[in-house]
Amino acid sequence: MTWINTLRSSFALTLATCLLTFNPIQALAESAYTPDDPAFEKAIEKVVEKYIITHPEVIELTLQGLQAKREAEKQDQIRTVIATKQDDLLNDPDSPVSGNPNGDVTVVEFFDYRCGYCKRVAAAVTQLQKDDPEVRIVYKDFPILGEASELAARAALAAGLQNKHLAFHEALLASKHEVNKNELLRIAKEVGLDIQRLEKDMAKPEWEAVIKKNRALASALGITGTPGFIAGTELVPGAVNLDGLKSLVSQARNVSQP
Repeated sequence: MTWINTLRSSFALTLATCLLTFNPIQALAESAYTPDDPAFEKAIEKVVEKYIITHPEVIELTLQGLQAKREAEKQDQIRTVIATKQDDLLNDPDSPVSGNPNGDVTVVEFFDYRCGYCKRVAAAVTQLQKDDPEVRIVYKDFPILGEASELAARAALAAGLQNKHLAFHEALLASKHEVNKNELLRIAKEVGLDIQRLEKDMAKPEWEAVIKKNRALASALGITGTPGFIAGTELVPGAVNLDGLKSLVSQARNVSQP
């Protein structure tokens, strides 16, 4: 069914419900008209037109109902895709991991190092791991804000080769400075990375494949912005505070328990 047919059906249902208590409809039903009489159809149209003019809120109610229905359908579709992409989400060896590697709930974050919202939620992600020792975090580099974002993603992935991904990741998200190579190297030095090795590792061609893979996964899940969080089969887009993250984890944990 196309969206216009859905709208017609939704509008017809809402309008029919409203008209059930509208006296002119009853009067028409008790008149000499028959349902197949063209005059009856015209009379109904006039009654409906009058009702809509008198009660314009029926259109708003219809649109609200349609929007809610389409959003519910979209969420169901996303859950289905997430269920089919569990291995890519949870077990990709190219995606850095922090928290409890054997935790009972995994939170997957799609992020961009230049994203202001990602910076805003970074402290909450860190605190979540401190408050819940059973949480595992998977980081999906999803640079969408230009070349500087890609450079930052390469640097973070390369830092992982020196077992410094988390330290570099958190320091970079905490930085208030513009993301560029000088800032990346400053942070690298600050967290104890071998700068020469980092620069060499940043140039490795495999990072392009990792980023491309993450972009394809994000596209399949309908993720177009950052940050985006997934736990279980639930996707929560946008900046989520600590309570929101804990709620997401709790929901996933409850679903997974028998």
